[in-house]
Amino acid sequence: MTKHLRTIFLLLPLAAIPGEALAYVGPGAGLSAIGAALALVGAILLGIIGFLWYPIKRLMKRKKDGEEVSEAGKGEPTLAREQQESQQPEGKETGDR
Repeated sequence: MTKHLRTIFLLLPLAAIPGEALAYVGPGAGLSAIGAALALVGAILLGIIGFLWYPIKRLMKRKKDGEEVSEAGKGEPTLAREQQESQQPEGKETGDR
């Protein structure tokens, strides 16, 4: 079994070596292929950037608002809440009307 696997792994790189294609790719098909490859790379990059940007944006907003950010990345609005509570008169809650 291991002898067959060794043979497969030795011959596998030979399959990746391009041979003579004897084919013509016109300018329309070539530009379409290049455009599709660039669109795929762009979509992947934008997906990664979008996935990373939202948490970073949230953290930046919390820091700007004066909230402390805990180690786990979940901000607890301790500073902002303390400032609001200190401005409220005694006996009144923020949600009561």
